[in-house]
Amino acid sequence: MPVIEVEHLHKRYGDKVAVDDVSFAVERGEIFGILGPNGAGKTTTVECLEGLRTPDGGELSVLGLDPRRDRAELRQRVGVQLQEGRLQDKLRVGELLDLYAAFYRTPADPGELLATLGLTEHRNTAYKKLSGGRQQRLSIALALVGSPELALLDELTTGLDPQARRDTWDLIEAVRAQGVTILLVTHFMEEAERLCDRIAVIDAGRVVAVDSPAGLVARVTDEQVVRFRPSAPLDPGVFEALPEVRSVERQGERLVVRGGGNVLHAVTSLLARLGVIAGDLRVEQAGLDDAFVALTGHRPE
Repeated sequence: MPVIEVEHLHKRYGDKVAVDDVSFAVERGEIFGILGPNGAGKTTTVECLEGLRTPDGGELSVLGLDPRRDRAELRQRVGVQLQEGRLQDKLRVGELLDLYAAFYRTPADPGELLATLGLTEHRNTAYKKLSGGRQQRLSIALALVGSPELALLDELTTGLDPQARRDTWDLIEAVRAQGVTILLVTHFMEEAERLCDRIAVIDAGRVVAVDSPAGLVARVTDEQVVRFRPSAPLDPGVFEALPEVRSVERQGERLVVRGGGNVLHAVTSLLARLGVIAGDLRVEQAGLDDAFVALTGHRPE
């Protein structure tokens, strides 16, 4: 049984439709991403899963339970990191963890959690004095202190500098390695591509695709671009007979070869036969941001 099942979810606020017929499932042990621009309906979808919002239509199941009817039980089994959490500025890190641990039947050891997340030396530091990266580490700790089977993480790295963001990604991968299923809400393409096993792309309240990052890219294009500077004069036409090559153009001293399949191997093999060295060789291929543009019709924010 999937850890999360969402079928035909609808939610509106007055005349505004926030979620419009959203369906997806999350399997045990995976990091599942919900990817989309701000205002796409990502947070509303997750708040319905958390039992914080009542859907206007559709069916929801989290760990086999109903998020509204079985909210008390789900609180014991699901860890939640909200997009906008409110913590008391003057409470110390250790105090916050001890407080949250008291809410659960079988909490994790706060001391071990602090050590795992690199916060031991900040046990007596007030929340307001933590850096942004350490505040995010604490938010992860609070989401995990109940020893959850499932963690719902909403815009986890918004506002962090690049290094703090990458450190947080390492932590998320370590959490999954401990057997926790993770639902990750994000609008960062790099974050989704790095962490997620599968992704639901949501735009304007609708799911436009569900697939692995590589699968989403493959739906759009398999094109690769090979750029290089040949060591000797070379007629671009010599590449046109290669089945992997779709086009060749000259850009100054460089040749730009576009193709699919194993075009890089085809190009380098031909150059080797011709005795030509490819200087400053670069290979480019489509990424998740390209897939996002193709699927939604607009650039990621």
